[in-house]
Amino acid sequence: MSAWSRSVWALPILIACGGGTDDGPSASEPASPAAERVVDLSPWDVPLEVNAPGTLADSLQVEWNEEFGQLEVRGGEHFSLVVVEAPGDIARLKADLERDLLRTHEVLAEEPGLLIYRSAFPDDPDLVFVHGYRELRVGDRSFVVETHPQGHFNEAEVEVMVRAVVPREGA
Repeated sequence: MSAWSRSVWALPILIACGGGTDDGPSASEPASPAAERVVDLSPWDVPLEVNAPGTLADSLQVEWNEEFGQLEVRGGEHFSLVVVEAPGDIARLKADLERDLLRTHEVLAEEPGLLIYRSAFPDDPDLVFVHGYRELRVGDRSFVVETHPQGHFNEAEVEVMVRAVVPREGA
C-alpha cells in the first residue's frame, strides 16, 4: 500500500477522532465524557439551543417537520425531542392525563414549567413510557419542548432531554 493510500484511509479516522483540528481538547487536556456540544436552533427561527450530551453530540440531527409544524431534534435511539412554538399549559396536560381511560399516569417530577411523567397500560406492565414536557419563554415568544411521543425512554434519559434545551444567549 502506498503512502498516499495509507493517508487516504487514515483521513476519516483522523476526522472522526478530531485529529488535525484546533477546536478539540489538546493532548494535555483529555476529553471529558460529560462534554457537551451546543446546537443552535436559530437557523429554524427558534431562539433556543440544545446542550447535547457528549455521547450524542456527534449524532444530533435537527429537522423541520412541515406536516406537524414542529422542529425535531434527534440523537441516537435515546434522545428525541419535539419543539413547538406555542404557549405551554401543564395544567391542561395533567387534566388530559387524568382523563385518559386507557393508561395510568404517574407524575415523577414537577417544577414550574416542567413535568416528567410515566404512562403505563394496566393490562400490560411491559408497556411503560416516560415522557417530559417543558415550557420555555424567550422574549415575547413561548415554546413547548417535549420528548418525542413515539419515543421509548427511561427516566434518566427524559431528565437529560428536557433540561438540554435552553434559551439561546443574546436572544
